[in-house]
Amino acid sequence: MGGGTGSGLGTFVLRLLQEEFPEVHNRFVTAVFPSAADDVVTSPYNSILALRQLTECAEAVIPVENQALQEICDKISRATTAGGEKNSNPIKDGSAISDNHHNTGSKRSEKPFDRMNNVVANLLLNMTSSARFEGSLNIDLNEIAMNLVPFPRMHYLIPGMAPLYSLSVVASQPRRLDEMFNDVFSRRHQLIRADPKQGLYLSCALLVRGKVQLSDIRRNIYRIKPSLKFVHWNSEGWKTGLCSVPPTGQPYSLLSLANNTCIKDTFADLVVRFNRLYSRKAHLHHFMAIDGMEISDFEESVECAKSFISEYTALESQYFQPACTSIPRLRVAEGNMMLS
Repeated sequence: MGGGTGSGLGTFVLRLLQEEFPEVHNRFVTAVFPSAADDVVTSPYNSILALRQLTECAEAVIPVENQALQEICDKISRATTAGGEKNSNPIKDGSAISDNHHNTGSKRSEKPFDRMNNVVANLLLNMTSSARFEGSLNIDLNEIAMNLVPFPRMHYLIPGMAPLYSLSVVASQPRRLDEMFNDVFSRRHQLIRADPKQGLYLSCALLVRGKVQLSDIRRNIYRIKPSLKFVHWNSEGWKTGLCSVPPTGQPYSLLSLANNTCIKDTFADLVVRFNRLYSRKAHLHHFMAIDGMEISDFEESVECAKSFISEYTALESQYFQPACTSIPRLRVAEGNMMLS
């Protein structure tokens, strides 16, 4: 989103799909949000403009962040160095994974962003596994959007994964199932710098791959649920999927997609960075040189982001209010009875 091509061309194609194919509702977008150390000067402008288009045209947005991905890759490297690459799970010979893992002559040299891209690829593979493999509780993308998006604008689903691995270190030490359920709700396993436990859950999906029993999934949900804050009108807002085919080199994996109010902190950071530039009208001439671009586009886009933050803040306030609020009508009836 920070670059001009990703934010401009990407959202243009998204709007084109909405206008030309309105009957197709699977407009899922994996958006890379800029980190604080982004080297693109106009990144705040690009991000705020793109955020408005994502809100209006996408069915669901899966946000990831470069800085969070880099931290995950560092975590994978440290775990691999400390524990070695001992894993009894078979890896198919002749595949790109076995070439990388066994250092065969056909190994391709790893590029700087390969590991970060592989983590995002694992996210997409886990999310679409039910469409490619058999399972006792398969779900499709329509069900994800239907169950996790209570309001049309609030369709940002924060991804968390366990175990964490990339293509070059796919044979990492496997985690126990209960540990994986703890991991996907922790801040260190989110693909964006956010802590869902500090926010309010509107809904949550758990997509499991491998030979896992439904009873194990339910048991872990009941075990973890007390530590999570759910909005009172959707306290049972869980969606579970189970695909019987595990990822390569792992006995099972778990992907969580959380519709959580903690995403507002990311939006708020974008607004602050936007205002720093916009208050001085810095670099605006680059955008004004484009046909059809107007200053009102910036103002409307940042207002869209601010309204988002307000809506999420209002939902958070509901968690701290009593479930049963006083009803004025009952007070009036009480007063009439006392007068009579």
